[in-house]
Amino acid sequence: MQIIDRRLNQKNKSTVNRQRFLRRYRKQIKQAITKQISQRGVTDIDQSENISIPSKDISEPTFRSAQGGVKERVYPGNKEFAQGDRIQRPPPGGGQSGKQASDQGEGQDNFAFEISSDEYMEILFEDLELPNLKKNKLKKLINYKPIRSGFNTDGTPSNIDIVRSLKGSLARRIACQSPLKKQLKEKQALLEEYINTNQVELRLKMEQEIEEIKRRIARIPYLDTFDLRYKNFDKLPQPTTNAVMFCLMDVSGSMDQQTKDMAKRFFILLYMFLKRTYKDVEVVYIRHHTQAKEVDEEEFFYSQETGGTIVSSALKLMVEVMNERYPADDWNIYAAQASDGDNWNDDSRVCHDLLTSKILKNIRYYTYVEITQREPQNLWHEYTRIKENHDNFAMQKIAEQQDIYPVFREFFQKQSLK
Repeated sequence: MQIIDRRLNQKNKSTVNRQRFLRRYRKQIKQAITKQISQRGVTDIDQSENISIPSKDISEPTFRSAQGGVKERVYPGNKEFAQGDRIQRPPPGGGQSGKQASDQGEGQDNFAFEISSDEYMEILFEDLELPNLKKNKLKKLINYKPIRSGFNTDGTPSNIDIVRSLKGSLARRIACQSPLKKQLKEKQALLEEYINTNQVELRLKMEQEIEEIKRRIARIPYLDTFDLRYKNFDKLPQPTTNAVMFCLMDVSGSMDQQTKDMAKRFFILLYMFLKRTYKDVEVVYIRHHTQAKEVDEEEFFYSQETGGTIVSSALKLMVEVMNERYPADDWNIYAAQASDGDNWNDDSRVCHDLLTSKILKNIRYYTYVEITQREPQNLWHEYTRIKENHDNFAMQKIAEQQDIYPVFREFFQKQSLK
């Protein structure tokens, strides 16, 4: 019997059983996610997902007690078979029982459960990695983590260490009282001697000295401000490795809204993948037709433009932004370009020169997706030459929406799997 916790808020209950279940049926779950990714919006990729796997995949062997051996039976109503005849196998789908479709009764449902966003992302990207992954020089130390750093005699009341303070108090009282208690013990011994010898004056004097020692012992405070110890915390700077993702897209008249939506899905998938490696990922949107412009996300995907296409304008603007704000020594730079393949013929050679001389040597990875069902144009052929000589440049063609995730996996599959 399989037990799986389906509660939305499990509060770490049955977590071990859940993780064991996910490991055991990881193959079936991954197949279900792969089928659903083409129908799911990539903008919702960081949310939880309802997964269904066939019940037969989670069935376990069972033992039943039955009569063994070879039995011969005679069934009433048989007018077709004689002893020794072989009964033919019934055609598939002809029965009304089991897991085949039927017009009556109840069938057997798939096993459905919900996986969290973290589990979804882990399974979705488990076989992928960032090529040319290298952590650059840390640009800035913006996060500080408080760490314990011994004790201090000054601090706020909320940071008082009670145990350490009481230990200090006990040590101080022992150190201060020990010589006085030693004197008291000696004086009490002399007092006993004076009492036994009936020396009244000496006895009275000794009693006064004993009372004075007792008062001195009583004046030693149980807890003094000197005993207080406060937990001391130092701020440890937590370095963050920065990454920037350049999104370049053709917005000329040949790029319709459906093509832009497919490009958007690819860009967001890449962004979510980078967020799993880098804590801080900045995004730069550059759109172009005959001229390039850095815009925000809304204008990048939904603003309408007309006119021709000059791709090199976007690459030139990308070089300018990199030089001004994102030096390669401080940033891990990634770029993704989406286009339908159209470009002014003489401009494709300019794109080749810009990529090989100024861009590819300063970035980690450059991906180009051509979203079209037509034959490759001159830009594709020019980029093919770049791919042959640069291992940090990759290109693929997307014809339909369901091609986005397979193309993405092709870009970022682990090097050992290639």
